[in-house]
Amino acid sequence: MAMRTFQDTQFLVNESLSLLTRLKTVQPFALNTPMVRAASISAEAQNAINEHMNRIKQEIKTKIGSFINWLKSPESQGITAEKAQAEYALLKLRFNNLLDQLDIFADVLLQRGEHETGTWISGLDVLAADSLKIEGNYYKPPPLICFLERGHGAAIRRARTRLPGGDENPVGVIQVPRERMVGSGIASSLIHEVGHQGSELLDLTQSIREEISRITEHSPHVVSYQFLSRWLNEILSDFWAMAHLGITATYGLMSVVSLPSYFVFRIATDAPHPFPWIRVCISIAFGKTLYPHEQWEHLENQWNSLYPTDNLPEEKRKIIAELLATLPEFTQVVANHQPESIKGKVLKEIFPYQQRQPQQLQETYNSWHSNKNMMYAAPPSLVFGVIGQAKADGKITANEESRILTQMLTHWALERAKNYCIR
Repeated sequence: MAMRTFQDTQFLVNESLSLLTRLKTVQPFALNTPMVRAASISAEAQNAINEHMNRIKQEIKTKIGSFINWLKSPESQGITAEKAQAEYALLKLRFNNLLDQLDIFADVLLQRGEHETGTWISGLDVLAADSLKIEGNYYKPPPLICFLERGHGAAIRRARTRLPGGDENPVGVIQVPRERMVGSGIASSLIHEVGHQGSELLDLTQSIREEISRITEHSPHVVSYQFLSRWLNEILSDFWAMAHLGITATYGLMSVVSLPSYFVFRIATDAPHPFPWIRVCISIAFGKTLYPHEQWEHLENQWNSLYPTDNLPEEKRKIIAELLATLPEFTQVVANHQPESIKGKVLKEIFPYQQRQPQQLQETYNSWHSNKNMMYAAPPSLVFGVIGQAKADGKITANEESRILTQMLTHWALERAKNYCIR
């Protein structure tokens, strides 16, 4: 086995020093990301990201320094070039992990420099934070930051999950579709993703799955419950949106899944999402459970007219009929679930649904119409619920909706920036 030469050692030392040089170029985002103050992420999110990146940067710096000292030490002289190179390769991989993480956060922050858009995204951060807060001190909400992406789907990289390299993500990063800016439907997508974070913090998926498992032992709807259990993670996020927004959640969902019929009725047995047609029906069923009102029957009829099931193959119609028959019981199971994580309380009670019944949203809109200051003082999720209800009722047009919501997003961003300046 060939021993390591002086040239081998010098090569690896120089490569390691090159890593250190490049490591110095990894600067805090506050030094290289231009944006107006109102477009900034929250102070909590900024501190969490900076502390996270600084910790990893210092760790890599220490490891590189130790590696260089080890290469020059007598104890490493018996180590072959191959083994020394393998150690260096691990250092380089760790450095690339840092860059991958840097890019994740950079994708979010660079958009904040876009005129107007950056401020609106900051307003979405405020909406996300508002919809993650729930009644009761059941968890400490992590910071959330949003960014826009092409396409019509949303996604979240949850806080406390693993980043490239295995490090724990210090903030929740929510991707929302640019094509939905700006209308009430954006809240449906955004709060759905927030629901993934909240459901995980409360361990709802596992808890409700266990209850469903007990129910299926005596239920005639075994196959339906198997589907619903498989889709539960996504269903709970839709429930989270519904519990904050009311009918706005369903209309937003309908916009997302308005696809050619083949895709709307495509039933994949191993998919994590409910197929689009039944997903809207599940949302409507939750609406009926939380907000009893005739509007749900009208919306149900509308959905059936847009995507009729009459000409579907018999097998699909049987699956759909079975699922529809199960939904009234299933939605009650979810809404009235009592997980240990919320200390035996009923799940629906931790959400503000009782104050957001359709009639209350309508009355709130009427009061805001004559006194806009009340709207500026309201929680962001309530604003989206009220404006979405008004649009559903035909009281405002899409243009009016967009105008109001862009004003509100800007207002929330400015208020947050002002509050941090005061601190």
